[in-house]
Amino acid sequence: MKPATRLFLIHLSFCSASGATAIAQTPPLPQDPFLARVETLALIETFNGRLLAAASATATLEKWCADHRMASPAKIIARRMTASEQESGQEASPETRRRLKAENGETIRHRHVQLMCGAHILSEADNWYVPARLPAEANLMLETGDTPFGKAIQSLHASRRTIDSKILWSPLPEGWEMAAPATDAPFTPPHYLIEHRALLLTPDQTPISEVDEHYTREILDFDRRATPQAQKP
Repeated sequence: MKPATRLFLIHLSFCSASGATAIAQTPPLPQDPFLARVETLALIETFNGRLLAAASATATLEKWCADHRMASPAKIIARRMTASEQESGQEASPETRRRLKAENGETIRHRHVQLMCGAHILSEADNWYVPARLPAEANLMLETGDTPFGKAIQSLHASRRTIDSKILWSPLPEGWEMAAPATDAPFTPPHYLIEHRALLLTPDQTPISEVDEHYTREILDFDRRATPQAQKP
């Protein structure tokens, strides 16, 4: 494919995305592998940008699931991993204890979950939190149920401070613009696409939790041919 044609396709794909709310139906999935890579990259970057700007990863996932009609109702649940599925050595590291401002001997609990919307595993998360800084009802939900951490602590009005953010995979390899044939082949995203590590803090900036989140390729698992839901005035 000639470079001029490629540039036209990139321009066309982003024009289609920006005008999605103004048309009755989204265009079909591109048959051209290069255009499919461009659209996939746009989705990954869009999701990552929403997450970086959000106060709650749970709320971001729930809205993403709803917007892309991945489940009905679009409700996020936290499926706790069994002991046999957990990796060993999940005690909080000295760095995590320092970031949480935990005193010597202060209890830090660990929770390893898959965050799901319907049948989709959207992320896998390790969460180290200080139970003494949470309401009793929040601790009960975290210990016994499938409530995501973000919903369990809603009453605290916590904010999110990103420590580290990595996009783990790109559909366009480094140097793609100089090696066009490498982008013409079909592709399959890996299991993990994005990793975030973040602190959750109360309004007075007291840290209550540190999370390490891996977002999976299932954030892309929706029908791009579907007719968008009507926008409410």
